[in-house]
Amino acid sequence: MTFLVSLTLDVADLAAAERFYVASGLGAHVRLRASEAPTDGFRGFAVSLTVAQPADVRGLVDAAVDAGATVLKPASKSFWGYGGVVRAPDGTIWKFASSEKKDSGPATGRVERTVLLLGASDVAETRQFYVGQGLAVAKSFGRKYVEFAAPEDAVTLALYGRKALAKEVGVPVDGTGSHRLVLGGDGAGDGVFTDPDGFAWAAA
Repeated sequence: MTFLVSLTLDVADLAAAERFYVASGLGAHVRLRASEAPTDGFRGFAVSLTVAQPADVRGLVDAAVDAGATVLKPASKSFWGYGGVVRAPDGTIWKFASSEKKDSGPATGRVERTVLLLGASDVAETRQFYVGQGLAVAKSFGRKYVEFAAPEDAVTLALYGRKALAKEVGVPVDGTGSHRLVLGGDGAGDGVFTDPDGFAWAAA
């Protein structure tokens, strides 16, 4: 089975990005490399961190904002739980979410799951592409959402419709140029390919 191991963000200012990701505490979830590839608007993805309770969401949002991130959606309660969305100075969108609506104690500081949300132009087509690359489907809701199986220590890959994902994170759907993201894969084959929406994979 193929699965996602790492995320590498291409950033225009490597030193500034390193400072942000160290200060915010988000650096444990991504790798960084310098890139001048042109990009504009929505890059078609978001990194989602699932945590235990609202206090953990607020802690992540506050740490990111203190380090220089911009709030796209303030931390708040919703029908499905509690969450917030920020944009890092390099342009990467981060979503923090808990299925709990109330705190059961102080913030734990623990991230339970890292999920890469990819905005697909055709979720069903992209689902079939990834199945062909050796990924196993764990959850599927037609053309709306697909989640692939992953070991406990790996990154979970999920597909949304591009418009739905843009709405979910609070940004306009339009965007051009590089995704500024490389997915590190492990498993069957050489792990080097590009999906139907232009997201590039490399061997982890």
